[in-house]
Amino acid sequence: MKITKNNNFHLTYCSNIHPGESWLEVFANLEKYIPELKSRLSPTEPFGIGLRLADVAAKELLESNNLAQFQAWLTQQDLYVFTLNGFPYGGFHRQVVKDQVYAPDWSTQERVNYTLNLAHILASLLPQGLDGGISTLPLSYKPWWIKDQTTFETVLKKSCLNIASVVIEMIRIGEETGKILHIDLEPEPDGLIENTSEIIDFYQNWLLPIGGSYLSDKLNIEQDLAETKLLEHVRVCYDTCHFSVEYEEPQFVFTRLQSAGIKIGKIQISAAIKVKIPADIEKRSLIVERLRPFAESTYLHQVIERRNDGTLHHYPDLITALPHLEQSLAEEWRTHFHVPIFIHDYQILQSTQDDIATVLHLLQANNACSHLEIETYTWDVLPSEMKIDLLTSIQREYEWVLEEFVIRN
Repeated sequence: MKITKNNNFHLTYCSNIHPGESWLEVFANLEKYIPELKSRLSPTEPFGIGLRLADVAAKELLESNNLAQFQAWLTQQDLYVFTLNGFPYGGFHRQVVKDQVYAPDWSTQERVNYTLNLAHILASLLPQGLDGGISTLPLSYKPWWIKDQTTFETVLKKSCLNIASVVIEMIRIGEETGKILHIDLEPEPDGLIENTSEIIDFYQNWLLPIGGSYLSDKLNIEQDLAETKLLEHVRVCYDTCHFSVEYEEPQFVFTRLQSAGIKIGKIQISAAIKVKIPADIEKRSLIVERLRPFAESTYLHQVIERRNDGTLHHYPDLITALPHLEQSLAEEWRTHFHVPIFIHDYQILQSTQDDIATVLHLLQANNACSHLEIETYTWDVLPSEMKIDLLTSIQREYEWVLEEFVIRN
């Protein structure tokens, strides 16, 4: 939906919160939830959709006249699609996902083919006058490659070439339709790219020189122009949960990316769990017990602790981190678990909701990005006391964001 106080912003929620990998399952969820949400939140104005499609759903949507039928439904319902979630390739609900959410990664042709299908779908659905983004994984999963420097660099190089090949198709689509599409790399803890410094390093030392050379050769253009095109079509998906878990302040990230000429293609609005760690062992035991229900078996819940000297220590998952908390040197833990954005305190736990509010304020000051996507995908695995009706939950998340815009404007 367009935020009425500033029509430059488009707000949606990501349909990855609904289970279902086939197109029939995806569309059934859209039919069930979207028209009712529109009637509650935007009854007289167009309502945007953040569409998540697994590889199988993307292929099915491109078959027969499925895409034309979907577009007709969107028009009939006064809906529009402006962003896609192309991070999870396969199953994402009601099964063990963990690190397999990164497979296939950007070093593979499967990832290229999947993203090309998404680009063709988005080009067809995207309204004229809007750019469209496809959020995607931060190349790969760091623990798979970090122990072997040669393999690590090979994955980076292959990823650059594969991303550049998708950019070539996006350039062609732009010339043919006038629509600007972009890949939005989504840094997160333990991703091959996980923080601002690694984003900038990837662009400056890998993507621009290697991808730029590839574009220069394939399109017969100068290297400088090739790099400019890469910067236009390869952007960052700023997930507020992920950067908060990395202890990176929003203003710091915005300033550094802008200075490096790197655009933000999409803001994913999500909150992480954070907790101050007391010295008292008994209080630490209470924190362990309060965190334990969040150590579930479907998704990775990476933990980063900040120690008294300011250093950061990583744990690959909450379930493996919990046994270390009582003897840890930490002063704070932050956990990659997307909790409802409208709740700040969970008894002795808190969320990183304040960082979301800061991001929304910054956006209204500098217009760094116009695409906003609420992404609390964990409703199925939340502790039972935090669960309420899903439709009401989604509505409350929208209302919290809209209220923040009013307060901060």
